[in-house]
Amino acid sequence: MRLEEYGSLVEALLPAVMAAGRVEMGHFAAGVEVSTKADTTPVTIADQEAEEILTEALHRVSPGIPVIAEEAVAAGRVPAVEDAFFLVDPLDGTRAFIKGSPEFTINIGLVVGQQPVFGIIYVPARSEFFATLGPNDAIEANISTDDVSPSLSRCNLKRLATRVPDRNALVAFASRSHATQDTEEFFKHLPIAERRKASSSLKFCLIARGEADLYARLGQTSEWDTAAGQAILNAAGGCVTTLDGKPLQYGKREGGYANPYFVAWGREPLLPPQ
Repeated sequence: MRLEEYGSLVEALLPAVMAAGRVEMGHFAAGVEVSTKADTTPVTIADQEAEEILTEALHRVSPGIPVIAEEAVAAGRVPAVEDAFFLVDPLDGTRAFIKGSPEFTINIGLVVGQQPVFGIIYVPARSEFFATLGPNDAIEANISTDDVSPSLSRCNLKRLATRVPDRNALVAFASRSHATQDTEEFFKHLPIAERRKASSSLKFCLIARGEADLYARLGQTSEWDTAAGQAILNAAGGCVTTLDGKPLQYGKREGGYANPYFVAWGREPLLPPQ
Protein backbone atom coordinates (compact mmCIF):
# COMPACT_ATOMS: atom_id res chain seq x y z
CA MET A 1 0.00 0.00 0.00
CA ARG A 2 1.42 3.37 -1.03
CA LEU A 3 1.46 6.33 1.35
CA GLU A 4 -0.69 8.36 -1.01
CA GLU A 5 -3.46 5.80 -0.47
CA TYR A 6 -3.71 6.47 3.26
CA GLY A 7 -6.37 9.13 2.87
CA SER A 8 -8.63 6.64 1.11
CA LEU A 9 -7.82 4.04 3.77
CA VAL A 10 -8.97 6.46 6.48
CA GLU A 11 -12.21 7.09 4.58
CA ALA A 12 -12.80 3.36 4.11
CA LEU A 13 -12.28 2.61 7.81
CA LEU A 14 -14.25 5.56 9.20
CA PRO A 15 -17.65 3.77 9.28
CA ALA A 16 -16.21 0.84 11.22
CA VAL A 17 -14.36 3.12 13.63
CA MET A 18 -17.58 5.05 14.32
CA ALA A 19 -19.52 1.79 14.72
CA ALA A 20 -16.97 0.53 17.23
CA GLY A 21 -17.21 3.86 19.01
CA ARG A 22 -20.99 3.59 19.25
CA VAL A 23 -20.67 0.11 20.75
CA GLU A 24 -18.22 1.38 23.34
CA MET A 25 -20.33 4.42 24.19
CA GLY A 26 -23.35 2.17 24.71
CA HIS A 27 -21.46 0.11 27.26
CA PHE A 28 -19.80 3.22 28.72
CA ALA A 29 -23.21 4.65 29.58
CA ALA A 30 -24.71 1.40 30.84
CA GLY A 31 -21.70 -0.06 32.64
CA VAL A 32 -20.03 -3.38 31.91
CA GLU A 33 -18.95 -6.54 33.65
CA VAL A 34 -15.17 -6.74 33.91
CA SER A 35 -13.10 -9.89 33.42
CA THR A 36 -9.38 -10.42 33.98
CA LYS A 37 -7.14 -11.85 31.29
CA ALA A 38 -4.22 -14.20 31.86
CA ASP A 39 -1.82 -11.24 31.99
CA THR A 40 -3.96 -9.74 34.82
CA THR A 41 -5.19 -6.84 32.68
CA PRO A 42 -8.94 -6.10 32.59
CA VAL A 43 -11.19 -6.75 29.59
CA THR A 44 -14.85 -6.02 28.91
CA ILE A 45 -17.45 -7.05 26.35
CA ALA A 46 -16.95 -3.62 24.79
CA ASP A 47 -13.32 -4.50 23.95
CA GLN A 48 -14.42 -7.73 22.30
CA GLU A 49 -17.37 -6.37 20.32
CA ALA A 50 -15.39 -3.38 19.04
CA GLU A 51 -12.50 -5.60 17.97
CA GLU A 52 -14.83 -7.78 15.89
CA ILE A 53 -16.10 -4.71 14.01
CA LEU A 54 -12.62 -3.32 13.37
CA THR A 55 -11.04 -6.63 12.38
CA GLU A 56 -13.80 -7.42 9.92
CA ALA A 57 -13.44 -4.00 8.32
CA LEU A 58 -9.67 -4.31 7.96
CA HIS A 59 -9.95 -7.74 6.32
CA ARG A 60 -12.54 -6.33 3.92
CA VAL A 61 -10.73 -3.09 3.10
CA SER A 62 -7.18 -4.46 2.98
CA PRO A 63 -7.39 -8.19 2.25
CA GLY A 64 -4.10 -9.98 2.51
CA ILE A 65 -2.64 -7.77 5.26
CA PRO A 66 -2.63 -9.68 8.58
CA VAL A 67 -4.35 -8.14 11.60
CA ILE A 68 -2.81 -8.47 15.05
CA ALA A 69 -5.57 -7.55 17.50
CA GLU A 70 -5.24 -7.43 21.28
CA GLU A 71 -8.13 -9.66 22.31
CA ALA A 72 -7.46 -12.19 19.55
CA VAL A 73 -3.85 -12.48 20.71
CA ALA A 74 -5.06 -12.94 24.30
CA ALA A 75 -7.21 -15.82 23.04
CA GLY A 76 -4.26 -17.42 21.23
CA ARG A 77 -5.20 -16.33 17.69
CA VAL A 78 -1.95 -14.92 16.35
CA PRO A 79 -1.58 -14.87 12.55
CA ALA A 80 1.79 -15.15 10.85
CA VAL A 81 3.09 -11.81 9.63
CA GLU A 82 5.70 -10.68 7.16
CA ASP A 83 6.67 -7.12 6.23
CA ALA A 84 3.29 -5.41 6.66
CA PHE A 85 0.55 -5.93 9.25
CA PHE A 86 -2.12 -4.03 11.15
CA LEU A 87 -2.13 -3.65 14.93
CA VAL A 88 -5.49 -3.09 16.63
CA ASP A 89 -6.30 -2.06 20.17
CA PRO A 90 -10.09 -1.81 20.13
CA LEU A 91 -10.31 -0.10 23.51
CA ASP A 92 -7.08 1.37 24.82
CA GLY A 93 -7.42 2.65 28.35
CA THR A 94 -9.78 -0.04 29.61
CA ARG A 95 -9.10 0.97 33.21
CA ALA A 96 -10.15 4.53 32.41
CA PHE A 97 -13.23 3.21 30.62
CA ILE A 98 -14.22 1.12 33.64
CA LYS A 99 -13.77 4.10 35.97
CA GLY A 100 -15.94 6.35 33.80
CA SER A 101 -13.12 8.49 32.36
CA PRO A 102 -13.63 9.63 28.73
CA GLU A 103 -9.96 9.16 27.78
CA PHE A 104 -10.27 5.67 26.23
CA THR A 105 -9.37 5.28 22.55
CA ILE A 106 -9.69 3.10 19.47
CA ASN A 107 -6.30 2.41 17.85
CA ILE A 108 -5.47 1.11 14.37
CA GLY A 109 -1.86 1.12 13.22
CA LEU A 110 -0.17 -0.19 10.08
CA VAL A 111 3.40 -1.43 10.39
CA VAL A 112 5.72 -1.76 7.39
CA GLY A 113 9.32 -2.82 7.80
CA GLN A 114 9.11 -2.82 11.62
CA GLN A 115 7.93 0.81 11.72
CA PRO A 116 4.38 2.21 12.08
CA VAL A 117 3.57 4.25 8.98
CA PHE A 118 -0.18 4.77 9.33
CA GLY A 119 -2.44 5.36 12.31
CA ILE A 120 -5.98 6.13 13.37
CA ILE A 121 -6.89 7.05 16.94
CA TYR A 122 -10.45 7.85 17.92
CA VAL A 123 -11.66 9.10 21.30
CA PRO A 124 -15.40 8.29 21.19
CA ALA A 125 -16.41 10.03 24.41
CA ARG A 126 -14.72 13.26 23.26
CA SER A 127 -15.54 12.99 19.52
CA GLU A 128 -11.83 13.49 18.77
CA PHE A 129 -10.42 11.80 15.68
CA PHE A 130 -6.73 11.66 14.73
CA ALA A 131 -5.11 10.07 11.67
CA THR A 132 -2.17 10.07 9.28
CA LEU A 133 -2.76 11.06 5.67
CA GLY A 134 0.87 10.88 4.58
CA PRO A 135 4.46 10.58 5.86
CA ASN A 136 4.47 14.16 7.17
CA ASP A 137 0.75 14.76 7.34
CA ALA A 138 -1.26 14.08 10.49
CA ILE A 139 -4.69 15.57 11.11
CA GLU A 140 -7.38 15.84 13.73
CA ALA A 141 -11.11 16.38 13.38
CA ASN A 142 -14.24 16.46 15.48
CA ILE A 143 -16.45 13.48 14.57
CA SER A 144 -19.34 12.29 16.72
CA THR A 145 -20.37 8.66 17.02
CA ASP A 146 -23.84 9.92 16.05
CA ASP A 147 -22.54 10.54 12.51
CA VAL A 148 -23.77 7.46 10.62
CA SER A 149 -22.11 8.47 7.33
CA PRO A 150 -18.82 10.09 8.37
CA SER A 151 -16.43 11.53 5.79
CA LEU A 152 -13.26 13.55 6.10
CA SER A 153 -14.47 15.72 3.21
CA ARG A 154 -17.20 17.10 5.49
CA CYS A 155 -14.88 17.71 8.45
CA ASN A 156 -12.89 20.75 9.44
CA LEU A 157 -9.46 19.12 9.38
CA LYS A 158 -6.66 20.59 11.48
CA ARG A 159 -3.08 19.67 10.76
CA LEU A 160 -1.15 18.36 13.74
CA ALA A 161 2.28 19.82 14.46
CA THR A 162 4.48 19.36 17.50
CA ARG A 163 5.99 22.33 19.25
CA VAL A 164 9.60 23.41 19.78
CA PRO A 165 10.42 22.46 23.38
CA ASP A 166 11.72 24.88 25.95
CA ARG A 167 14.77 22.87 26.94
CA ASN A 168 14.76 24.48 30.37
CA ALA A 169 11.08 23.88 31.13
CA LEU A 170 9.66 20.72 29.59
CA VAL A 171 6.05 19.59 29.88
CA ALA A 172 5.80 15.82 30.29
CA PHE A 173 2.98 13.31 30.22
CA ALA A 174 2.86 10.17 32.33
CA SER A 175 0.26 7.45 32.48
CA ARG A 176 -2.71 8.10 34.75
CA SER A 177 -3.11 4.42 35.66
CA HIS A 178 0.41 3.03 35.30
CA ALA A 179 2.82 5.23 37.25
CA THR A 180 6.14 3.53 38.03
CA GLN A 181 9.22 4.34 40.08
CA ASP A 182 11.34 3.90 36.95
CA THR A 183 9.39 6.70 35.27
CA GLU A 184 9.94 8.96 38.28
CA GLU A 185 13.67 8.27 38.18
CA PHE A 186 13.78 9.04 34.45
CA PHE A 187 12.06 12.38 34.97
CA LYS A 188 14.67 13.41 37.57
CA HIS A 189 17.26 13.67 34.78
CA LEU A 190 15.21 16.14 32.72
CA PRO A 191 14.21 19.78 33.35
CA ILE A 192 10.51 19.01 33.83
CA ALA A 193 8.53 22.15 34.68
CA GLU A 194 5.10 20.53 34.53
CA ARG A 195 3.78 16.99 34.68
CA ARG A 196 0.42 15.99 33.31
CA LYS A 197 -1.46 12.71 33.42
CA ALA A 198 -3.72 11.15 30.83
CA SER A 199 -4.92 7.71 29.87
CA SER A 200 -4.52 5.63 26.71
CA SER A 201 -2.90 6.60 23.42
CA LEU A 202 -4.44 10.06 23.74
CA LYS A 203 -1.08 11.19 25.14
CA PHE A 204 0.60 10.70 21.75
CA CYS A 205 -2.09 12.84 20.11
CA LEU A 206 -1.77 15.66 22.64
CA ILE A 207 1.98 15.83 22.04
CA ALA A 208 1.34 15.76 18.27
CA ARG A 209 -1.05 18.69 18.79
CA GLY A 210 1.72 20.63 20.53
CA GLU A 211 0.41 20.49 24.10
CA ALA A 212 3.48 18.85 25.67
CA ASP A 213 7.05 17.81 24.92
CA LEU A 214 7.29 14.15 25.90
CA TYR A 215 5.58 11.09 27.31
CA ALA A 216 7.69 8.54 29.17
CA ARG A 217 6.45 4.99 29.64
CA LEU A 218 8.79 2.89 31.70
CA GLY A 219 6.37 0.07 32.24
CA GLN A 220 4.54 -2.72 30.47
CA THR A 221 2.95 -1.98 27.08
CA SER A 222 2.26 -3.91 23.89
CA GLU A 223 2.73 -2.96 20.25
CA TRP A 224 -1.00 -2.39 19.69
CA ASP A 225 -0.90 0.23 22.45
CA THR A 226 1.62 2.39 20.62
CA ALA A 227 1.66 1.77 16.84
CA ALA A 228 -1.10 4.20 15.87
CA GLY A 229 0.14 6.87 18.25
CA GLN A 230 3.72 6.56 17.04
CA ALA A 231 2.63 6.87 13.40
CA ILE A 232 0.60 10.01 14.17
CA LEU A 233 3.35 11.57 16.28
CA ASN A 234 6.00 10.82 13.65
CA ALA A 235 3.88 12.49 10.98
CA ALA A 236 3.41 15.56 13.21
CA GLY A 237 7.15 16.06 13.70
CA GLY A 238 7.96 13.89 16.71
CA CYS A 239 9.47 10.48 17.33
CA VAL A 240 9.28 7.52 19.69
CA THR A 241 12.47 5.92 20.94
CA THR A 242 13.71 3.31 23.36
CA LEU A 243 15.81 4.54 26.26
CA ASP A 244 18.99 4.18 24.18
CA GLY A 245 17.60 6.60 21.58
CA LYS A 246 16.73 4.05 18.89
CA PRO A 247 13.32 4.07 17.13
CA LEU A 248 10.73 1.84 18.80
CA GLN A 249 10.35 -1.18 16.50
CA TYR A 250 7.52 -3.62 15.83
CA GLY A 251 6.89 -7.23 14.89
CA LYS A 252 8.27 -8.91 18.02
CA ARG A 253 6.07 -11.99 17.69
CA GLU A 254 8.30 -14.26 19.76
CA GLY A 255 8.18 -11.73 22.58
CA GLY A 256 4.38 -11.61 22.53
CA TYR A 257 4.47 -8.18 20.85
CA ALA A 258 5.67 -6.59 24.08
CA ASN A 259 7.37 -3.19 23.98
CA PRO A 260 10.52 -2.20 25.82
CA TYR A 261 10.50 1.02 27.82
CA PHE A 262 10.08 4.01 25.52
CA VAL A 263 9.75 7.79 25.35
CA ALA A 264 7.54 9.72 22.91
CA TRP A 265 9.16 13.05 22.00
CA GLY A 266 7.60 16.12 20.45
CA ARG A 267 10.76 16.76 18.44
CA GLU A 268 14.21 15.14 18.64
CA PRO A 269 15.10 13.02 21.67
CA LEU A 270 16.35 14.89 24.73
CA LEU A 271 17.72 11.85 26.48
CA PRO A 272 19.23 12.12 29.96
CA PRO A 273 22.58 10.48 30.73
CA GLN A 274 22.29 6.70 30.97
